[in-house]
Amino acid sequence: MDKLINDFSFGLFFWQAIILVVLIVLLVKFAWKPIMTTITEREEGIKDALLSAENARKEMLALKSDNQKLLDEARAERDAMIKDATAIKDKMIADAKEEAQVQGAKMIEQAKATIESEKNSAMAEIKNQVSSLSLEIAEKLLKQELSNKESQTALVEKMLGDVKLN
Repeated sequence: MDKLINDFSFGLFFWQAIILVVLIVLLVKFAWKPIMTTITEREEGIKDALLSAENARKEMLALKSDNQKLLDEARAERDAMIKDATAIKDKMIADAKEEAQVQGAKMIEQAKATIESEKNSAMAEIKNQVSSLSLEIAEKLLKQELSNKESQTALVEKMLGDVKLN
């Protein structure tokens, strides 16, 4: 430190001070304005970027809100469509059951009618067979009873007696 104080030269200090002042004047005159302009432009660019970012954030929030509304509307529409489809399905099932019951009742009625007609035809067939068997039996009995002359005469007189009474 002593050496620094002992080596001090007033002339050197003076010229260094003048060079510093000239350097500062040159810097102010030629460099200060462009530097300040660049800094101001950069500051404005940053402000614009911040404003743009804020506007973009607001737009994103608006888009999110719009998207949420669209999603809610789509969900409501989907729920309505599902409800309508369920109602249509239930109606179709009910109509099909009703139609099946009607068809079943028709089939039962047709089956009853078929059974009744088959029963009647079977009864007619049985009656025909019984009557033909009865005729055969009667014929055999008559042949047996009318095999001799006396039986024939007695039968004819009996029948004549019955006819007169009626």
